[in-house]
Amino acid sequence: MSAITHTTALWYASRATGVVSLLLLSLVVILGILVNRQGRLPGLPSFAITGLHRTVSLLAVLFVALHVATAVIDPFVSIGVAAVVIPFVSAYKPLWLGLGAVSLDLVAALIVTSLVRAHLSRRAWRGIHWLAYAAWPLALVHSFMSSPDLRSGGFLVLTAGCTLAVAGAAVWRLASGAREVPRAERAAVTLMRTRGPARASDGGAR
Repeated sequence: MSAITHTTALWYASRATGVVSLLLLSLVVILGILVNRQGRLPGLPSFAITGLHRTVSLLAVLFVALHVATAVIDPFVSIGVAAVVIPFVSAYKPLWLGLGAVSLDLVAALIVTSLVRAHLSRRAWRGIHWLAYAAWPLALVHSFMSSPDLRSGGFLVLTAGCTLAVAGAAVWRLASGAREVPRAERAAVTLMRTRGPARASDGGAR
């Protein structure tokens, strides 16, 4: 059995942090999809969801940063610092690493706009926030195509599980949204619901 050298340690670290980053990003996306307009999940208070979402997001950013750093430092392949943020300029697998760079740029845009959210309109912030959801499929394709580890064995099952979980959350949210009452009609529906019991009680009194 060969000893683990500095180079192989970086290689393993890059792969491991990439897998963890994919898991955490998937969880961030799932939480973001499932949370309703009031910032809640069924059965959980809004402050718990906000704290969980923030914690998982910070962990995802940390592991993405570690993944990028170890990939750049790893001498096994030549990935320049510019290729990390500028898509499709890498000499090594330019397409798949370019997709990873686009995903990273979207995550960075989400972080920056979240820090200056007080200076942005709600529409602008939400637009950038929803655009950042594109970071997940880009990161998925980047990971799957640039790492042979994810295309077989347990890692393939893990990748498929992340994909199915995100897809399932999206389907649930779409179905839930279809059942929601439009905002313009909420007042009328609420009024009808409150007047219904009152009418029934009046009829009983007669």
